[in-house]
Amino acid sequence: MALVTRAEGRMYLTPLVGFLLLFLGFPAIVNLIYSVSTVTFETLRSPVLSGFGNYVAVLNDREFWSSAWFSLCFGILTASAECLIGLFLAIFLAPLLSKRPVLMAPLMLPLMVAPAMVGLMYRLVLHEFAGPVPYYLFEWFGDSPAFLDIDNAFRTLVVVETLQWTPFAFLLFYMAYSAIPLDVREASSLDGASPFEIVRWIDLPLMKPTLVIAFFIRFIDGFRVFDNVYALTGSGAGGSTTSLSIYIYQAFFKEGAIGKAVAASVILFLASFIVLHGLNRLAGRRKR
Repeated sequence: MALVTRAEGRMYLTPLVGFLLLFLGFPAIVNLIYSVSTVTFETLRSPVLSGFGNYVAVLNDREFWSSAWFSLCFGILTASAECLIGLFLAIFLAPLLSKRPVLMAPLMLPLMVAPAMVGLMYRLVLHEFAGPVPYYLFEWFGDSPAFLDIDNAFRTLVVVETLQWTPFAFLLFYMAYSAIPLDVREASSLDGASPFEIVRWIDLPLMKPTLVIAFFIRFIDGFRVFDNVYALTGSGAGGSTTSLSIYIYQAFFKEGAIGKAVAASVILFLASFIVLHGLNRLAGRRKR
């Protein structure tokens, strides 16, 4: 087999590099310019450089830190719940799914629905005055909580997000669980290990890379959540359900503070980059 020379490798990489520079590099440069400029929709083509005032305004904004705290809590809770429930379902349903693979299809149905549609659906179902769930709770128990008010909105959003995206974690865990050789489990069983011990000492260590990857994928997706929250509660009463994505959206479209919105997105990007870089270095040390 002929080896690829360095010149040929550069030739093969040129289209990919050009694509990234065109579709990612150019918008990134424009956003960096906007983040240090005074710019509105009328002056998009001629922004006026104004220094780092937009970054100072964002960092001094209580709503920014409130939305960052909301996104952090939301991402951690939803990712943890989805991974725990998905792991339990993957191990519990594995014997059934190995015999009836067709049952996998209905379990994946929540993933087929757009998040915005899920938010609208639950907004109608849980509506305090017109929703069927509050109606029947009131009929059966004489009272019903206001699922979308300031006291319960966060918990409702966590439950809705978990119900929709648990199948994603379940699918990853089921594939990882199915890839473990049966010989390993049979040998452990012959040595007297109980089913719980097999899961604890055999399955979970072998599934650990998938568990970590699934958690961080779902954490990132939950941290930047927009669709479900915006469709279900919006920014919420007093901004109680304002995520970072909604904060940037409101600053950009409703306030017209384009520089401030772009500065917030740059700060979010830098924070994410630092976290991912740290995790990458930690993973490299463990491999050594």
